[in-house]
Amino acid sequence: QVQLVESGGGLVQAGGSLRLSCAASGRTFSKMGWFRQAPGQEREFVGGITWTGGTTYTYYSDSVKGRFTISRDFAKNTTYLQMNSLKPEDTAVYYCAAAKFLGGGIQYDYWGQGTQVTVSS
Repeated sequence: QVQLVESGGGLVQAGGSLRLSCAASGRTFSKMGWFRQAPGQEREFVGGITWTGGTTYTYYSDSVKGRFTISRDFAKNTTYLQMNSLKPEDTAVYYCAAAKFLGGGIQYDYWGQGTQVTVSS
């Protein structure tokens, strides 16, 4: 059974940093991503990471590019979202996602339960 468990959310002041973790179990994935959803808004793609042929690729939405970094620890089957220079508009529930297969754009098959990130001004 596949499970994705996020952790690391919390309250931080603007300009601060947080690192979210997503521990996967049940299988390994070649494509994982992070999304977020603020109150009253639709779920937004934050960024993703894929690895194939020994090469890792990362990609980000314009709203977080240069501030957020996605990485992976293969031994721990865990993906991370390092968030720096946080802004109040980054406040949201953050979700980890995983896809069965590469490709498919930002389509994912499995989701974590979410972790709250609150950035105070």
